[in-house]
Amino acid sequence: MKGLGVDTLSQGDPFLQLVERLGELEVVIGQQARPVVAEVRSRLLEAASARERGDVPGALAIIGQAMERLAGLASHLDAAEGAIMHTIAASFAQALSAGDKGTAKQAVDVMRSKAGDDSKKEPGSDW
Repeated sequence: MKGLGVDTLSQGDPFLQLVERLGELEVVIGQQARPVVAEVRSRLLEAASARERGDVPGALAIIGQAMERLAGLASHLDAAEGAIMHTIAASFAQALSAGDKGTAKQAVDVMRSKAGDDSKKEPGSDW
């Protein structure tokens, strides 16, 4: 999708609200989070673009990669939290491999919650 960015997207999309809120991690964690947050934000915008093109499996794969990157940051900061995040990311990847869309979505919801996104999913949303 041309010109895809948080500022050009629907404010009602909870997934994109997560992208917008990633900056809060920089505030909480500090400067060391900046490159990871930038990378994850970029990957999630790629996922949103893939979703817009109708490539939900591709979008979910990109989200999995972003989740792993966040888990890596969490591991660096707090080993216990990192282990939890890696478990969530692994559950997501396993669900994708098995074609279990429901479990994959649950993992995304947990990761969103862990990342500080407390918004509710819209009914019927692919996320």
